[in-house]
Amino acid sequence: MIDVSGKFETLREAHARAIVRAKPETVDIVRAGKVPKGDVATSARVAGTLAAKKTSELIPLCHQVPLDWIKIDVTPGQDEIVVDVVVRTIWKTGVEVDALVAASVAALTVYDMLKPIDDGMTISDIRLIKKQGGVSQYTEAISPPLRTVVLVISDSTHAGRRVDKSGKTIVERLASQPVEVVEFKVLPDDVDLIRQELVRCCDELRADLVITTGGTGLGPKDLTVAATKGILDKEAPGIAEAVRAYGQKRTPYSMLSQGIAGVRKNTIIVTLPGSSRGAAESIDALFPGIVHAFRMVRGGGHD
Repeated sequence: MIDVSGKFETLREAHARAIVRAKPETVDIVRAGKVPKGDVATSARVAGTLAAKKTSELIPLCHQVPLDWIKIDVTPGQDEIVVDVVVRTIWKTGVEVDALVAASVAALTVYDMLKPIDDGMTISDIRLIKKQGGVSQYTEAISPPLRTVVLVISDSTHAGRRVDKSGKTIVERLASQPVEVVEFKVLPDDVDLIRQELVRCCDELRADLVITTGGTGLGPKDLTVAATKGILDKEAPGIAEAVRAYGQKRTPYSMLSQGIAGVRKNTIIVTLPGSSRGAAESIDALFPGIVHAFRMVRGGGHD
């Protein structure tokens, strides 16, 4: 199976279709409700629903997806019966296969119920009509790349007593994002120095994004948040909340972070934890959603 533990839960939907081709007189019997085995449409809907729920047991590498909604329509045509399936979930991976399995089993149920009166039927055109959702739906192109500064806040790292890991992890994670790291710097846990550097990055360097790592905990030397609050024009609490929520599903310690995010002029500042794991997970939480924030900061709104 593919590891989806690092993915976001998003609304996902898939529409699949299967077609049972039969004699026109067979379809007329279905339409009239005179099939000896009973109500074809109802039986097919029940079978398709059960099949969707069993997909992970039938297809070895499929995940066990918690399905929120299944809709199955069985529509007689002239010489065909069309089965349409829509499956919806809020989860980490898509439901295309679940919809296809449901459509296939529903079509087989139609075939089974009609085979005593029509031995020339075929099942065809089993295909995905449409899918939507997932992180890729929210990925936006931005040009030029976001000019980004990474600041490591740590007395011991600044003094050379500790090797930086979190800053390098952030830079590595950013390599796959539409950003350009224009500056990387290590600072001590000093409110005035942190504040001065943030102001420089925003006002003089005019960076698009400033990411700090370290100094967001509850310890006496965790001063990054206090320094950052003093220079922001406005806070963006949703960004920090999203980072904590993402982390909390992976470690019970995420809730201990005071990390904040906000805007100074046209620069977005995000304060991340000092652990390399926390920093990596935080970057995963930020993208691709944070890219859209720059459209808003620059006055473009949501469209």
